[in-house]
Amino acid sequence: MSIPSFTSFLLLEKNYSSHTVRAYEKDVLEFRDYCGQHLGLIDIDGASYNLIRNWIVALVASGISNRSVNRKISSLKAYYKFLLGIGKLSTNPLAKHRALKTAGKVEIPFSGTEMEAVLLQVGFEDTFEGKRDKLIIELLYATGIRRAELINLRIKDVDYPGNTIKVLGKRNKERIIPLLEGVKQSFLEYDRERAKLNEIRDPSYVFLSERGNKMYETLVYRIINKYFSKVSSKAKKSPHILRHTFATHLLNEGADLNAVKELLGHSSLASTQVYTHNSIAELKKVHLSFHPRNKK
Repeated sequence: MSIPSFTSFLLLEKNYSSHTVRAYEKDVLEFRDYCGQHLGLIDIDGASYNLIRNWIVALVASGISNRSVNRKISSLKAYYKFLLGIGKLSTNPLAKHRALKTAGKVEIPFSGTEMEAVLLQVGFEDTFEGKRDKLIIELLYATGIRRAELINLRIKDVDYPGNTIKVLGKRNKERIIPLLEGVKQSFLEYDRERAKLNEIRDPSYVFLSERGNKMYETLVYRIINKYFSKVSSKAKKSPHILRHTFATHLLNEGADLNAVKELLGHSSLASTQVYTHNSIAELKKVHLSFHPRNKK
C-alpha cells in the first residue's frame, strides 16, 4: 500500500495543512480497515468499485450523513488519483462515481443588532481575558478570518503602521487584510495586558491562554459561544458563523463579490457565492419595501 507516500504527497507537494492531511489519511485507513475486517483484504490499491460501493452502503447504514460519506469518498478518490499519477494504477475505480445527494447547508449569520449588542452592551472585563475576548470577536467580525488563521496569527504578522494583518490560509496561501482603526486600538489594549502575563510560553503568537500558551481551537469556540449566548437564541454560535456574518454583512452593504472572495481567501468564486443567499434576501426586502409598484 502507498498510504505513507500519499500523505507525504499531500503535505509536501500539495501543501495541505497537517489537519487536512490527517483527515484524508483517516478516511483511507478507515476503508482499509473495512476491507481487512470484512473481506480479509489487506492491500486496497487494487480495490474495485463494487468493493468501494459496499463500503458506501455500510457507511450509509451506520447512520452517518451523506455529507460525511461524500467527504470520505472524496479522500479515497484523491488516493486513487495519486496512485494513477505515480503509475501504480491505470484507472481510477472512483472515476465515474457520483456523490450522494445532500441537503443544502444553511448558515444563519448574526444580525447587526446582535453584533452591536455583543460589542457595545454585553461588556468585557478590564482584564487580560476580557481584552483578549473582545479583540477576538472584533477581529473575526472585522476580517472574516478562519479560526485556525486567528490561532496561528503571529506578532510579526500585525502591521500597526500599515493597519493590516497577514494571515496564512489554506494550502499555505498568504493574504493581507486591512485592519479597522477600532480593532487596531483593541490590539494595543490587549498587547498591554498580554505583556503583564507572568509567563509566556509561546511568545511568537498573538493570542494566548491565561497561562501564556498558544490559543487552542476549543477555547476560541467557548469564547464566541459565551458572549453570543447572552444576546442570541441561534442554535449555532461559533467562529465560523462570525466569518459568515462578516461576508453577509459586507454583501448586504453592496460590497463586490470578488473583493469579498479575496478577503475570505477563497480560491474560487463559487465558494464565496454560498454567502449570497442572505444578501439576496436583503435585496428582496428592500425591493418590496421601496419599489413604487409594490405600494399600489
